[in-house]
Amino acid sequence: MLAAAVILTGCNKTTGQLGSSSSLSTASTTPVSLEALADLGDKWQANPKDVNKGLAYANGLESLGQKDEALSVYKKIAEEDPSNAKVAGLYGRKLVAAGKTEQAIPILEGAERGGDTDWRVMSALGSAYDQQGLYKKAREQYSRALASDPQNLVVMNNLAMSYALEGNLKQAETELQAADALPRSKSEPRIRQNLALVIGLQGRFDEATKLAQEDLPPEQVQENMAYLKKMLSQPNTWQQISDGNVKG
Repeated sequence: MLAAAVILTGCNKTTGQLGSSSSLSTASTTPVSLEALADLGDKWQANPKDVNKGLAYANGLESLGQKDEALSVYKKIAEEDPSNAKVAGLYGRKLVAAGKTEQAIPILEGAERGGDTDWRVMSALGSAYDQQGLYKKAREQYSRALASDPQNLVVMNNLAMSYALEGNLKQAETELQAADALPRSKSEPRIRQNLALVIGLQGRFDEATKLAQEDLPPEQVQENMAYLKKMLSQPNTWQQISDGNVKG
């Protein structure tokens, strides 16, 4: 339950084109037709070194739900241009979004060394470290991202949930409360849901229920709280959530 709540990757809807600018632009997520997809694939295969054509093809594959095929295209694009840190950063982020964090780490580390300072790369690398139990390294990445964008809700959420994964629920709650206090958090319900989860994991079910009801229907909140109570009543619950121990 906790692992499922953790990550706001910043990868959704961000495939796009890699032009002359230093960052990736967002491409349309409207599904393409099979005919259009085939055309995109033909154009890219005719010139595999054309990054923009490759990204357009990968985006088309994703729009039709062909995520594994899209990952293969991202990989080939990165291999064709190994010095392109932006492509490496995008590929690494997509690997994290697909749950392939062990594969993503060296790719994202390489992107950083290559000069990709996109906060999404730092946050994705932090998320990958968290999933491998490397909490200190994860928080170093989140701190770097927040240094350039101090009120970034995605990074603030991931920093908080890094503490939660390690077992430090009180610090996780503090970090999530800071994020939830920002006006922009109203558009990001997962901040409140993660806060409700962290509060519930500390046994404060009434408070967690009230918070969760801000975004979820009552019946779903009741189901979530019932599941949480059942989970916490079982022995060795926390060990099943994280290798860490619950801290004071």
